[in-house]
Amino acid sequence: MPKVFTSETQKIGEIGENIAVRFLVKHGFIIKERNYTKKWGEIDIIAEKDDKLYFIEVKSVSRITLETSPQPEPVGLGGSDDDYRPEDNMHPWKLKRMARTIQTYMLSDRIPEHKEWQVDLLVVYLDLKNKKARVKTISDIVL
Repeated sequence: MPKVFTSETQKIGEIGENIAVRFLVKHGFIIKERNYTKKWGEIDIIAEKDDKLYFIEVKSVSRITLETSPQPEPVGLGGSDDDYRPEDNMHPWKLKRMARTIQTYMLSDRIPEHKEWQVDLLVVYLDLKNKKARVKTISDIVL
């Protein structure tokens, strides 16, 4: 049964994930799974390219989320919406949960031990008003 997204943030996230999937397919990736969920974590997208697995976390942000959600002031400089970086939400506990979920996936789907894999982050910047998006890739994150 597909996930039902109710909050504005969840809807933004779903739009961002859909854009991320289109971006990956356009760049030659095969999408193996979306929203792989265990009780201890979730992987947004599992993809494959050139016989390598990619576990991809998607962070989406729009002008709407920037305007409606309070963001902490960055240390040092006076903060503004332009200082907000979605990738900063990759907290150590999130990475730990993701590592455990990846391990579960690798074992449960009987992926060979020698299979190469990496973790990537895709940040999707949404301009909903003009129906545009920009994708930023951060490759090979260390867990």
